[in-house]
Amino acid sequence: MKIVLDLRKSIEENAEEYFNKAKKARKKLAGAKKAIEITTEKLIRAQKEKTEEKEITIKKIRKKEWYEKFRWFVSSEGLLVIGGRDATTNEIVIKKHADKNDVVFHTDMAGSPFVVIKSDEKKISQSTMQEASDFTACYSRAWREGLTTLDVFYVKPEQVSKEAKAGEYMTKGSFMITGKTNYLPPKMNLAVGVYEEKIMAGPVSAIKKHCKECVEIMQGDKKTSDVAKKIKKKIGGDLDEVIRVLPAGGCDVK
Repeated sequence: MKIVLDLRKSIEENAEEYFNKAKKARKKLAGAKKAIEITTEKLIRAQKEKTEEKEITIKKIRKKEWYEKFRWFVSSEGLLVIGGRDATTNEIVIKKHADKNDVVFHTDMAGSPFVVIKSDEKKISQSTMQEASDFTACYSRAWREGLTTLDVFYVKPEQVSKEAKAGEYMTKGSFMITGKTNYLPPKMNLAVGVYEEKIMAGPVSAIKKHCKECVEIMQGDKKTSDVAKKIKKKIGGDLDEVIRVLPAGGCDVK
């Protein structure tokens, strides 16, 4: 260590000057240590908050079931019912998911979904048949046009074909129905609830059976996003998922 003395000052004065310098240095060192401690605490807190945010985001991500790409609900007796959202998914519903013992629903009105009750090798009850009929009507063009009812029929999967008559062409999402059709008058009733962490929309009877809380909706001209916000406030869930299950053409909370 090198010490520089001022020869114009006495030994005592030089000593006092170094003592004062040392005193100031200690204060600066203490301040620097304090600043380091504060900065370290802030960094630790920021890192912790960032980690917590990541954990929250991870919890929100869930694996979606195969049927969530379609319209769907679980009937009062526990059977899965799926329907097309558009021409492409109508094709998929019929070609890939309509099995021998299932039942297919459709309407006489263009712009309606093909709906399939997945029997799961079980006997399909009349209550599920009625719920599927209601579901088909609610997601048909009749909803957005304000109609209170329309003709909904059901057939066996083997009666639904892509083979058109001579000189005719079947567009995407369209099918030829052969044989006898059975009609089941629908009711325009729809509700939204949370089923096993998923937003589910379907006939009121089915939603009330499986969901602790639900919101009934009706035909209307309110914006889908505004109605979805009201529903989310009541039952929770993801807003985009709520919007996705609502019928096209506007609606309102009942």
